[in-house]
Order: sequence, then structure tokens, then C-alpha cells
Amino acid sequence: MGWLQRLFGFGKPADAQTNPAPTEDGIAPERVGLNGEYDQSGLAKRVALAFDEDPSLDDINNLWVAQTGGTVVLKGSVPSQDVLDKMVSIAGGISGATSVNTDEVKVG
Repeated sequence: MGWLQRLFGFGKPADAQTNPAPTEDGIAPERVGLNGEYDQSGLAKRVALAFDEDPSLDDINNLWVAQTGGTVVLKGSVPSQDVLDKMVSIAGGISGATSVNTDEVKVG
């Protein structure tokens, strides 16, 4: 099961992008959805999409993605620090992400 399906209950929509251009003026970068529409959880969904696009992250089932404003919040557990570092790098590269909080992630 993919990240979008597990976390948000749906698969990848057609034309979904990790960094789409907003479809309307004035949408804050962290509120841009998968297709450029306004989405309250847009940043978290785009991070989940980016995780879906990396096959090496398919087996991570105990981690959740949320957002507080422009901060991506990761919660749960990962098997290694290398995996967490990769996820932080991916999440931090999504437009609208100002930081990545891993305070609630257990490694090992």
C-alpha cells in the first residue's frame, strides 16, 4: 500500500505532482494540493507523493506525515538513521516546506 493510500485513503490522482504550480493566486505554498488546487493538507500530501515515488521507501509502514504550517512533521518509526535522513531530505525539498520535525520519530 502506498503512502497516499495509507495516510489519506486514496491513490495517486492523475497528473499529481510533488511541486505543482498553484492554480489560483494567493495560495500559500504549504497549502498547494497535488494538482495545484488549494488543500489544507497539501504539503503533507505532496510529501507522501514524493515518498511514493521512491521505491526504497515502500516498506516503511510505521511512519506518518503531517504538517503544521510549512513544517513537515514525521511521526512513528524508521529502521535506520540513513532512511530517516533520506526522508528528511525528500520532505525538505518539497515546495512550501520550511523545516522537517523528526522529534517524534524512533530510529531502529
